[in-house]
Parts: sequence; structure tokens; C-alpha cells
Amino acid sequence: MTFTITIEPSGRSFSAGPDEAILAAGIRQGIGLPYGCKDGACGSCKCKKLSGSVTHGPHQSKALSAEEEDAGFVLTCCGVAQSDVVLESRQVAEAGAYAIKKMPVRVSALERASPDVMVLRLQLPASDTFQYHAGQYVEFLLRDGERRSYSMANAPHTQTAAPQMELHLRHMPGGKFTDHVFSTMKEKDILRIEGPYGSFYLREDSPKPMVLLASGTGFAPIKALIEHMQFKGITRSATLYWGARRPADLYQQAWVEARLAEMPNLRYVPVVSDALPEDSWGGRTGFVHRAVLEDFPDLSEHQVYACGAPIVIESARSDFSALAGLPAEEFFADSFTSAADKI
Repeated sequence: MTFTITIEPSGRSFSAGPDEAILAAGIRQGIGLPYGCKDGACGSCKCKKLSGSVTHGPHQSKALSAEEEDAGFVLTCCGVAQSDVVLESRQVAEAGAYAIKKMPVRVSALERASPDVMVLRLQLPASDTFQYHAGQYVEFLLRDGERRSYSMANAPHTQTAAPQMELHLRHMPGGKFTDHVFSTMKEKDILRIEGPYGSFYLREDSPKPMVLLASGTGFAPIKALIEHMQFKGITRSATLYWGARRPADLYQQAWVEARLAEMPNLRYVPVVSDALPEDSWGGRTGFVHRAVLEDFPDLSEHQVYACGAPIVIESARSDFSALAGLPAEEFFADSFTSAADKI
């Protein structure tokens, strides 16, 4: 038995099995529902149920509270249809979704960008084209069946010269994957990835000015967006806010400064939360999303693209809407959940 899932207002529909998560069924059939972690931790896939019955697997209350569930909201990543279901989702992609592939990749370079950030470069198979939108991510397939997700930090057009991928990994001490990356991984190692995943990408049909908000290695997909904007000649006003604990955590400042020299419509505001006296930091301090609000008390005519730790993303989503009038449909986010976030 299968059930029909209909997405409004687009009217698109697809089938889902009785034990299949709605999101997985949509991805399988090329329906671009919004999502982030796929593990019930970030809430990016939350949408309104208009009719039908859905049961949820394990998820975190910060992603979907009991009150929200009672009000008819569902998480498609862990929601399973028990009947035909109609959902309201504003981000269903009508076209442009790329096929999800599994492929081997070879480590071509490991570059320590800061004490706890590694820039990992991967060589992709020349015989198998890997297409993605700037802002999307891939999953590493570990030998025990677990997965780890990281966003591409290079835009798709960079594949033309050589099929390669750039990822930014923060070391999580005790982390199964990052411990390996920072200790025993070496060039020419073979890994397996699957992707592309995610509904975070630039909405190119909008003329609105943009705020690009990154915390930590959330800079990676923002970097890909900026590369894509430059390549496509997109001249919309964009202001990059990059938040970090200390100045050294702004690990690709030189890259940003080079883009500023080439892109007159791009501004940059670095924000440091925990600078020490020896850092001699004279720039902005505090929470990065608060810096945005100080500069943009009215966001009603903007788009925001935000990437980073879940607490940063949720604070920005809430405050930008409540305090600056940002329309909910103009906030696009990729929340970087770790294995610990999914417990």
C-alpha cells in the first residue's frame, strides 16, 4: 500500500510507502522539499499539514514541539504518512533538482586553515559528472553505516577545470569522523560520498538585497554562494556577516578580502564573540545575528541566507522576523547539526 502526498500551493504529488519518511519518498521521486539534517534535529523540513494522518519517528523538541505537532505541523524527515496527506510547503522546487549519486572520491589535499578547521579537497571521478547547487551538501558514508554531512565550499562552475570538491571541517574532539580527518587521514585516501542534498541555494529570481550570515564553518556554503554570484554576474547587494569566537577562527579572511576587491556590491562585517586581549581585536563583537539587527533594523525587503550552529540559526530566524520584519519565506538556512545535536 502507498499513500499520495500532495504539496500545496504547487499541487505536485508523489507516493510514499507506509513505513517510508515523507522526505525520503520526495527525494526519491525528485520532489524538492526543504530540509537540512534529515535527522529530526534542525527543523528545516517543518511544514503545515492541511489534511491526513502522519506519525513521527524520534526527533528533538527544538525541531518540532508538542504544541506545534498538536497545531498540525510535521517534520517530513521523520514523519510517516498513515493516509493520503496534503502539506503546505513554500520551497518545493519546480525544476533544477539534481540526481543523488553515490561515488568514491580521493583525498587530494588536507590544509589546516586554523587550529581546529581543516580544508579538505576531494578529487571526483572524471567519468561521472557530479552536479549540485551552490549551498548544498554531501554525506560521507562511513564503514559502520553512519553518515556525516558537510557542505561544498566551492561553486559548481569550478568543476569545469577539474572535478573537485572543497569542504571545511571543524574538529569535534571524540568525533568518529573528524578525529580521523585531523589525525590519520592522508592524501590519496579513498572515501565514499552521497549527494547532493539540501534545499539551501540562491534564489536567483529575486532582486532583493541579501544578508549572508555565517557562524564558524557555516562559512563554507556561503563561500560557494558568493563564488556562484560572482561567476553568474549577480550584482544584487549582499552583506556578509561572519561570526567566530576569536579572530583566528575567521579562517579565510584573505579569500573574503579578495572577493571584496572584485565585487563592488559585496560588503563584509566580521564579528567576534570571545576575543582575548592578545587578539588586539578592534572590530565588531557579540552575537553575529545581533550585529545584523544593529545594521538592518528593517529586513522586510531583504532575503537572508544563514548557515551555522543550530542556536545561531534559530536565534536569527526568530529575531529577524519578530524584531526586523523579515518575511518567513525570505529566510533560507542550513543548520550545521553534529552527531551530538542528533541525540
